[in-house]
Amino acid sequence: MEMKFRFLGGADAIGRMGMTVEGNGITSLFEYGMSPTKPPEYPLECPRTDHVFLTHCHLDHCGMVPRVCGRDNCELFTTPLTAEVSEIMMNDSLKIAKAENYPLPYTKGDIDRTMRNVVPLTFGDTIELDGIDITLHSAGHVPGAAMFELAGDSTTLYSGDIHTIATRLVGPARAVDCENLFVEGTYGGRLHTPRKDAERAFLNKVAEVTDRGGRVLVPCFATGRTQEVMLLLRNSGYDMWVDGMGRSVTRSYMNYPEYLLDYKKFKAAKRVFQEVKTPTMRSQSVRGEVIVTTGGMMDGGPVLGYLRELGNNPKNAVLIVGYQAEGTNGRMLLENGCVMMDGIPMKIECEVHKYDFSAHADHDQILNFVRECDPKNVIIMHSETREFFENDLKGDYNVILPKLGEAFTLDV
Repeated sequence: MEMKFRFLGGADAIGRMGMTVEGNGITSLFEYGMSPTKPPEYPLECPRTDHVFLTHCHLDHCGMVPRVCGRDNCELFTTPLTAEVSEIMMNDSLKIAKAENYPLPYTKGDIDRTMRNVVPLTFGDTIELDGIDITLHSAGHVPGAAMFELAGDSTTLYSGDIHTIATRLVGPARAVDCENLFVEGTYGGRLHTPRKDAERAFLNKVAEVTDRGGRVLVPCFATGRTQEVMLLLRNSGYDMWVDGMGRSVTRSYMNYPEYLLDYKKFKAAKRVFQEVKTPTMRSQSVRGEVIVTTGGMMDGGPVLGYLRELGNNPKNAVLIVGYQAEGTNGRMLLENGCVMMDGIPMKIECEVHKYDFSAHADHDQILNFVRECDPKNVIIMHSETREFFENDLKGDYNVILPKLGEAFTLDV
């Protein structure tokens, strides 16, 4: 069966993912996200949709789903954990839009309608939809993240975001034999520091800072990175605190042990971190040794208060463990040693270091994944450096680099 594919976002860019699939009179949507910039950036408008598939809960994949599910009252296929955490993210996006006076992309009613229409599926589940068998596979990346395999006349795999190595939080994505492979290329042309080396360097720096009487501030993404750092530090014995939305996400993870690599270790990590639940507790946490807090790019959340309190002491350290997008406080801190506070640049006097704890596969890991899937067609998405993959793959595969808004066809 020939089907038409069109990217509404995230083809030649990282963020605001969205792809429609049309065939047999049915339109499906794979993901519909936003880029949480200031102001937010959205994908192209989505046509009327019959079904929505969501790989995972990060805003650049889930952030605009209520606009479609709320409007069209269509089913949303995803894992129950992804649905639960996505609801947290969607409500937070609405709250930020109201606080920043941005146009609201959807309503609370749209979010509620979206959640009522969730069809929960887990890894290994297969459903038949419009003549196509659709199977979920683990994508690694974060707990609950899925890849979708579509089996009709041929087999197509839509990867979403993947990691092909085990982290402390989740196991790796495994290759799936297919004719058409839609694969992310976030780290095209780049390799990660070996994970064990990055973890060792991070732990050594925490020890160095605390030994000299300093405090360690770790700005983290709420979904995945907060919990990864908690697991890494669980046996360290420091006075440790966790603040922000990561607390809510951690509680959601506790409800779905089947999506965690080691539930017992995760439970132990949660137990050794004290949760900041009130302003009074925040005044206590700032005197702790390690504070793990949102937001990960330092543009909002409790991290700004901690930076104001701790950033002027050279004994302290800010340890960055996630991607810092252009124009964010985190990127400004790395490049210029300052952050914007209430519209005014504030110099940060403490140590600042960055560690590679990425939840995405790097260039060589993606190449190995492609070769293990052994497709005929490789469609590279979610990347600003897709040409690196094209150069390495074009001799062995038909490499397709889709353009924003332009349709192309494949046999499915």
